[in-house]
Amino acid sequence: MKVIVFAGPPTCGKTTVIRQVIRRMIRKGLQTAYLKIDVLYAEEDEIIAREFGIPSRKIFSGELCPDHCNVVVLDEAVEWAEGVNADYLFVETAGLCLRCSPYIENSLGIVVLEATSGMNLPRKIGPMLTLADIAVITKIDLISQAEREVFRYRVLEAAHEITVVESNALYGIGIDPVVKKIIRTQDIQKPMFLRGNPPVGTCTICVGKKEIGAKNHFGVLRTMEQELFYVGE
Repeated sequence: MKVIVFAGPPTCGKTTVIRQVIRRMIRKGLQTAYLKIDVLYAEEDEIIAREFGIPSRKIFSGELCPDHCNVVVLDEAVEWAEGVNADYLFVETAGLCLRCSPYIENSLGIVVLEATSGMNLPRKIGPMLTLADIAVITKIDLISQAEREVFRYRVLEAAHEITVVESNALYGIGIDPVVKKIIRTQDIQKPMFLRGNPPVGTCTICVGKKEIGAKNHFGVLRTMEQELFYVGE
């Protein structure tokens, strides 16, 4: 079993990239399964199941960050994919936290970035980019050559060792190198571990406190004038 995690900001083209990849995997006779992790709504699993006839599921993270949900359910997801005789499990996560890595060790992490989202995007998304193995830059046909070069430079500035693939995913351009990397990736090893370190503390807002102001909270905090500090035992 090989596990490939696709992450990226909303509307960046993750599902379009995955559909192109699945199409090529099927042509090669490889068995795939697909899991969509989102917050409140998703229909990508239904679309992929109808289009390709492969096992597909979705999970709503609800109160959890999608990346955290990924960590909690991925062992069961792997068991499910093994149970349907898949060789590859593709996990698409909304990845909205931007502070956590959605990827796991001994697997392939692919971040999908939209070239039209601004030249500074690679500087804003943290471990979702810096801990990925491949960055697929989509919608390259909608920006100038100079903008493409700047965007690519800033991806490599943030993640020096990453493989950059420029793609017009709608037409399948640039997808073949991604498929080759996926096929060559190693099998998952159990027990599985999250790639990178989670954030340093639990936010009291996340656990339900609604009062405004640092004086009403504890744990890892900051104020307008003071950088991160800790309050509590």
